[in-house]
Amino acid sequence: MSFKNTHLAVANLLQSKGNLLDLSQPLVMGIINCTPDSFYQESRKQEIDEIVAQSEKMMEEGAAIVDIGGASTRPQATEVTEQEEMDRVIPAIEAISKHLPKLWISVDTYRSGVAKAAIEAGARIVNDISAGLFDLQMMETVASLKVPYIAMHNRGTAQTMHQNPSYTNITEEVISELQALVVRSHHAGIVDVILDPGFGFAKNIEHNFELLNQMAQLRILGKPILAGISRKSMIYKSLKTDASKALNGTTALHMVALQQGANILRVHDVKEAVECVQLFGCL
Repeated sequence: MSFKNTHLAVANLLQSKGNLLDLSQPLVMGIINCTPDSFYQESRKQEIDEIVAQSEKMMEEGAAIVDIGGASTRPQATEVTEQEEMDRVIPAIEAISKHLPKLWISVDTYRSGVAKAAIEAGARIVNDISAGLFDLQMMETVASLKVPYIAMHNRGTAQTMHQNPSYTNITEEVISELQALVVRSHHAGIVDVILDPGFGFAKNIEHNFELLNQMAQLRILGKPILAGISRKSMIYKSLKTDASKALNGTTALHMVALQQGANILRVHDVKEAVECVQLFGCL
């Protein structure tokens, strides 16, 4: 079976608030961080006008989704309160929803209260780096909201997830733990689940490359796959550079992720990722 055919093994449509998103071809999700400390400086947008302008630019470049986050999860990031996170993301989501009603908005949060407020403000997807492990009300909340849920593989807490990760067989363990997340989400009543293998979260550089090289095996779970590798340390540390100079390396690994069956690329640089998807379609 070719890697292209792995895209046909999952449901082709996501449903949210009466809207449908077609996953029959890989899509691009643009990253906007309403934070002062996310690891890639160019993704940080804090004024509403610039957030809306960046969202419009990403949409024009071909993004189907923008992912709005208000709390950085990089190593040593300062934890913010739930109210501070809401103050950052809710006005942004309301403004984007008003000015760009056709653009799908995802809220990047592990707090159920923020997720609920964001969906009510106009977001259509909840993207949770903890897959319900940091907030035990998250899956029940998402089910009640009747929106798609991106569940990311992770271990530990927000404070410990970047410390000394250990695996015997990373791909087998990630698949097993994601399978458990799928079962939990179905029991909670969530209909549409997207799985994120969690590159850079509770994994070292070697783990990340091994998992990327074997990511197609996650298709056995029958769910769409999101790959979030854009400008991450697995790229810039391997190239002995920094996040600001990691676009070329990101694009190279995006093609690998597509060949491994990724349905969604979560990216800082939409134009380049969309071109990567277009060329992948020519293969």
